[in-house]
Amino acid sequence: MRLSKLAAALPQVLKHSGPAIDPEIARIVYDSREVSPEDLFVAVRGTRDDGHRYLGDALQRGAVALVVETPPAKTPVPTLVVPDSRKALAHLAAAWHGYPSLHMRIVGVTGTDGKTTTASMIRTIFQRAGYPTGLITSVGADVGGREIDTGLHTTTPDAPQVQALLAEMVAHGCEYAVLEATSHGLAQDRLEACHFDVAVLTNLTHEHLDYHGTFAKYRAAKGRLFEYLSVTQRKSEVLKVAVINADDPSAAYFEDYPADLQLAYGLREPAQVMATNMAPTPNGIRFEAFTPSGDFPLELPLPGEFNVRNALASIAVAISQNIDPPVIQEALRRFPGVVGRLERIALEPFRVIIDFAHTPHSLEQALQAVRPMGAGKLWVVFGCAGLRDREKRPVMGESAGRLADRVVITAEDPRTESLEEICAQIEKGCRRAGRVAEADYWIIGDRAQAIGFAIEKAQPGDLVLITGKGHEKSMCFGTSEYPWSDHEVAREALARLKT
Repeated sequence: MRLSKLAAALPQVLKHSGPAIDPEIARIVYDSREVSPEDLFVAVRGTRDDGHRYLGDALQRGAVALVVETPPAKTPVPTLVVPDSRKALAHLAAAWHGYPSLHMRIVGVTGTDGKTTTASMIRTIFQRAGYPTGLITSVGADVGGREIDTGLHTTTPDAPQVQALLAEMVAHGCEYAVLEATSHGLAQDRLEACHFDVAVLTNLTHEHLDYHGTFAKYRAAKGRLFEYLSVTQRKSEVLKVAVINADDPSAAYFEDYPADLQLAYGLREPAQVMATNMAPTPNGIRFEAFTPSGDFPLELPLPGEFNVRNALASIAVAISQNIDPPVIQEALRRFPGVVGRLERIALEPFRVIIDFAHTPHSLEQALQAVRPMGAGKLWVVFGCAGLRDREKRPVMGESAGRLADRVVITAEDPRTESLEEICAQIEKGCRRAGRVAEADYWIIGDRAQAIGFAIEKAQPGDLVLITGKGHEKSMCFGTSEYPWSDHEVAREALARLKT
């Protein structure tokens, strides 16, 4: 593709510099180490580094054009100066792949907790209704039944990968794509140039303030998904739909964004989609759903009130797309769940469940959800990530101390922080809840030993909940990622009980 055609896709070009030629572009690259001859290099400013430092390296490797925010004094290749190169990267990637989001209906799901499960429920309903549907979540991507790993600790991939995945979905005949939209991904324009048709809010609680700085900025980042409804291209006869959790304190903020149709869902505040008569079942929870398309009973194979909310969000999306209630009922009744989300990996001699809960709100919700599933003591094994929101650590420790019978504090991606200090901050919350060291809670920094300790000490009828890592396949110590699986470690510990 010629540079001129790509340049036409940019929202704004402040200046053209360098020779007046129009080279053929082989690839669009934003990591100078990956540049090959005939590539276009986009210099992106990151939180830790700046691509502008590597313009010389990109040119030496054969880049034939540059996109920058700050132009070099002299350049031997055509250079486009833009106000925001990260945003430019997204538009270039969309143009390169033929604007795939214009050829499907795009659903975005944002919020602090519940994004992956809600997105997966929506996709399950669409598939049941006969619509081939692609999916991008923190667990990975699914394109035409092919699962694709999107990277370590990643929820929203970078813009070029998003556009490439959407293009692959179009090639596989997908009519819908469901995307998990994180605050980082939205703030960093990874979903720029995605033409959204439905925006969903699960909830908004204390998280990622280490990156955003304030709750207001965090909320504004989430709001960008709803802003996209009005600023991206409208598809023929397709309504722009906002689906909002009416019970969330920030609901009014998101309701201010314009949409053709707003659907509220909830359990307490008045809403178009609601649930009543909730009752636990041996495998999950049942409830009565009230919707604009009629009322119907529903059995969900997942426990917890928060999963009812996730289901209501997915029901609201389905209703907005004119999917009939019997299809919704059957799809959610058969919902297979999500790896690492209240995933049962053992029922005997006691239950062992793995979950991704890594925020104060999600940890509380998970503990409340599993409490009725075990007649004995409730154990929880968890930690808090390094270089992330420090304020939540004692809050999570207090929640664990208050809602679980036994707490094991351990590592969860300490990165370059002191693991001992992280655990000590969590411990403060445990002690505030009245818990006693070596009687009610233990600090075992080695996560494998911590999981093994809980499983070894648990008695028949107990329940062991392991949270924080969920589906993730690595753990970060220092600046290095090491292979890791809560599933493998827990199963090895369970196997040792039988020997």
